[in-house]
Amino acid sequence: MEFSKNHLSFYMKYALIVFNTLRKPKFREFLDWVLRRERIRENRVKDVQIRMFPLRKENGKGLAGKCNSKGKIFLYPRRLEFFRDKMQKLGREKVNLYIKSRARAALIHELLHLKYASDEDKVRELTRKYFNIFTKHQPTQNPDSHKIAKMLFTQR
Repeated sequence: MEFSKNHLSFYMKYALIVFNTLRKPKFREFLDWVLRRERIRENRVKDVQIRMFPLRKENGKGLAGKCNSKGKIFLYPRRLEFFRDKMQKLGREKVNLYIKSRARAALIHELLHLKYASDEDKVRELTRKYFNIFTKHQPTQNPDSHKIAKMLFTQR
């Protein structure tokens, strides 16, 4: 699959936003807390990679992340076409909030898979719970956080 310069530019910016979001100290402290609370040993996480291009499942739907049995976690972007539509409806600020929120939720989700490997329902429930805890404890609450969380957890 070939990508235009526009696609490459978009996905490079997307990956940079995700990278910067996930390395923020407050979020890293939160992840440490989740790992302790769930009794997931830190050494179970071998690597977290932010992939630059989307990955589609066999059913054609995009994948936010995946984790393998060796503790490697891969995070993937949504397709550019999804964001073109959202940019028109929501604007750049809300789209950036969506990208950051999706990255956080995907990483939380994949970390939980290290413990609850095949219990997808449990992982989804806990992902929503922990994501909501993180967003509620932010010093500057974004009024759109609730809408973004609803988008994240109701899309299939």
